[in-house]
Amino acid sequence: MDAVVFDLGKVLLDWNPRYYYRQFFASEEAMDAFLAEALPPAWVSEMDAGKPADIAIAERQRLLPRHAALIGRWKEGWHAMLRGPIAGSVAILAELRARHTRLYALTNFSTETWPVARERFDFLSWFEDMVVSGEHGVVKPDPRIFEIAIRRFRLDPPRTVFIDDLAENVAAAREIGFRALHFTGAAGLRGDLRELGLLD
Repeated sequence: MDAVVFDLGKVLLDWNPRYYYRQFFASEEAMDAFLAEALPPAWVSEMDAGKPADIAIAERQRLLPRHAALIGRWKEGWHAMLRGPIAGSVAILAELRARHTRLYALTNFSTETWPVARERFDFLSWFEDMVVSGEHGVVKPDPRIFEIAIRRFRLDPPRTVFIDDLAENVAAAREIGFRALHFTGAAGLRGDLRELGLLD
C-alpha cells in the first residue's frame, strides 16, 4: 500500500447533530424523528456540496414551517455538534505519520464550517493534502470527487487505502479500485491496517 486516504467526520472527528439537538426534546426517539424528517443527511449534503447554509436553512424552513425554529438553530448549534476528535483514530493517524505513510483526507464538508474544524484540530495539518467537497461542488459517493482526489494526490487506487464510515462511500471507492475499509471503530481499523502491513 502506497497511501492512506481518510474521511474525517465520524472517522477522525466526532460530529453528530444529536449532540446539540437533544436538549430540545424529552426523549431520544422524539429527537431522532425530528432529525430524520427535518435535517436528514441529504440536506446536510447540500451544504457539503457548496450550498450556503442560510439558503439551505431558509429552503428547509419553507418546506417544514412547523420545524422552522429548530431548523433555524442549525448554524448556532454547529459548534456543539462537533464534539472533538475520535482519540483511537487520531492515534492510528499518528502512528501512520510516524511511519512516513502518505496521508490524505477526502471529506464531505461545508466550506463555511471547514475553517472551524481546521482551526480547532492540529492533527488536520498532518495530511499532505485534502479534498473538501464544498470547494468542488461535489460530494461522496459521486465518483467525480474520487477522481479529483486521484489526480490531485497522484494516487494509484489499487495501492491506496480509503477509510470511510458510510458504506455507500466505501462501495463507490471500491468501484474505482481503492482498497476501501468501512470504519466502524478504531479497534477494527487498526486490525485492518495491520493485515495490510501498514501498522505493526
